[in-house]
Amino acid sequence: MPELEDAIRRAAEVSLQYEGFEENCEISVSIVDNEEIRQINKQFRRIDRATDVLSFPMLTFAEGEEAECNEDGEIILGDIILSLERAAEQAQEYGHSLKREIAFLTAHSMLHLLGYDHMEPEEEAEMFARQKEILLQAGFPRE
Repeated sequence: MPELEDAIRRAAEVSLQYEGFEENCEISVSIVDNEEIRQINKQFRRIDRATDVLSFPMLTFAEGEEAECNEDGEIILGDIILSLERAAEQAQEYGHSLKREIAFLTAHSMLHLLGYDHMEPEEEAEMFARQKEILLQAGFPRE
């Protein structure tokens, strides 16, 4: 699926540029089905249901925190797990392409890996505004 790989790569790169993260870094992206993401969600979040994407940041961006690096000296930002099945369902539900949905989920997860959250209404508004701008810059406007 080169088209989806391209969407993931572009959304990730633009997210890093948008946030001014200029360090070389590693991001792991796994594409799974609903059953597999349900199992991961249950194991790590104690929520026994499928979801569209899970993000597992390696950094908290706390002052003085030492980043873990891989063998190439790249900062390990974390893991993104996407449910292709759920993304396809949502693309159809929202009336846009699977490629756009995958880019959206990647941008959303990248912001989590870069220290953002959406637990409070203000945080959510800020994160969603950043997501929208990232998607526009990456060439994935709302269709």
